[in-house]
Amino acid sequence: MLIKNAKVNEKIVSICIENGKISCLNCECPTDEVIDAENHLVIPPYFNMHFHLDSVFLPISNKSGTLWEGIQIWKEVKGKLSEEDVIKRALTAVKLMVSQGTLWIKTHVDVTEKSLTLLKALLKVKEMTKDIVEIQITAFPQDGIYTEKGNDELLRKAIEQGADNVGLIPHNEITREDGVKSIKFAFDLAKEYNKDIDGHIDETDDPNSRFLEVLAKYSLEYNWNRVTAGHVTAMHSWDSAYRFRILPIVAKAGITVVPNPLINAMLQGRFDNYPKRRGMAPIKEMIKFGVNVALGHDCIMDPWYPLGIGSMPQVLFMAIHLDQMSTLEDLQNSINLITYNSAKAWRVKNYGIKEGYPANLLITNDDDIIDLLRFLDPPAYVIRNGKIIAKDGKEILFNGKWEKVKRKPE
Repeated sequence: MLIKNAKVNEKIVSICIENGKISCLNCECPTDEVIDAENHLVIPPYFNMHFHLDSVFLPISNKSGTLWEGIQIWKEVKGKLSEEDVIKRALTAVKLMVSQGTLWIKTHVDVTEKSLTLLKALLKVKEMTKDIVEIQITAFPQDGIYTEKGNDELLRKAIEQGADNVGLIPHNEITREDGVKSIKFAFDLAKEYNKDIDGHIDETDDPNSRFLEVLAKYSLEYNWNRVTAGHVTAMHSWDSAYRFRILPIVAKAGITVVPNPLINAMLQGRFDNYPKRRGMAPIKEMIKFGVNVALGHDCIMDPWYPLGIGSMPQVLFMAIHLDQMSTLEDLQNSINLITYNSAKAWRVKNYGIKEGYPANLLITNDDDIIDLLRFLDPPAYVIRNGKIIAKDGKEILFNGKWEKVKRKPE
C-alpha cells in the first residue's frame, strides 16, 4: 500500500507499507493499492484508556444523575444479564469505537457479579475482535473489595480466569481504613500474578477523598510503576497546597491519571447548587508536575451516561473545554492525551509513524489538529497492521467481510 500526500508532523510525505509495516517514507513503492490522503492529517490511532463494555447500551434512566444512583441501578441489573446479551452489546460498541479510530481499549468488567458471567462474555469479545483491536480487561470490584465477604476472592478468581489487570475502588469501601487495605490487597495480587493495576480512584467531589496518595505510596514501595488511576475527580476539589505537595510524588511513582471528561462532567457536582464544580482532575496542572495523563471514554448509553458514540476526539474536545486548553500549543499538544501518553501507559512499543514501525494509521479528513477538534470527523481510513479495517465511520471489516457500522444494538 502507498499513502500519498499524507500530512505527518507538518510535512507532506508518502508512506509505503509492506508486510504490515511502514517500510519507508518518501520513497518508491510499486503497488496497485494507492490512497491519496489529499494533504490531510495522518496520525497514529487512538487509545480508550478507561471503559465499561459490560454496561454499554443499557440506557436505564438515572433520575438524580449521580454516580451513586448509577451504581445502585447497575447492582439491580447486572445479575440478570446473559452472556449472549453482553457479547452483543459489547461487540456493537467495539466496532463503533474502531470505526472512530480507536485500536486499543482498556475495559473494566464488574467481578462482584458472583457468576462472573460478565467476565466470561468480555473474554470472548476480546478473542472475537483481536483482528481489529487490542483489548485489555480489568477485573473491577464495583461494589468494593471489603464491602461484602468473598469479593476479594472473586477478584482473585477473575485474574486466574484471564483478566489482564487488577482493579479497585477504595473510595467505595465503607471506611478509610478498608480503602487503604483494598489498595494493599490490589498491589499484593498484582505482584503475585505479575499484572498491572487499573483503579477507580477518588471518583467523588469529596475533598477528603485522598486515596491517590496511598496508591502512590504503594507504587513506590512495591516499585510497581504499572499503575493507572481512573477519574480522580476529587482532585478538582483538593486545595492547591495539597496538589502542589502530592502531584510530584504521583509523577515519581509513575502513575498515569486517566480523567474521563464526558462522564466526569455529567456526574460530578450533582450535590452543588451554583456554581457547579467541573469535577475533572486538572490536566494542565498534572502535566506541569510531570504526571502522565491519558483519557478514557468510560461509558456509552448506560446508567451513568445517556450519550456517546465512542469517539476519542469527542472526549478530547470536552477535556479541552473543561480544562481551558485554549492556546495553540495547548490544542496541538492535546492529541497526546489520546495517543502517545496512552501508548506510554500501555507500554506499546514502536507506536507512531516511523520506518519499521507497525502500519497503524488514521487518515483523517482534516488539515490539522485544530480542524480535527473543530469538526470531530471520523477517520476516512483506519489502518491496522497495514490493512484498511474501517472507512468514514460507516463501514468496518470484521471476520473478513465488510459490514455497516451499527450505532446501537439491534
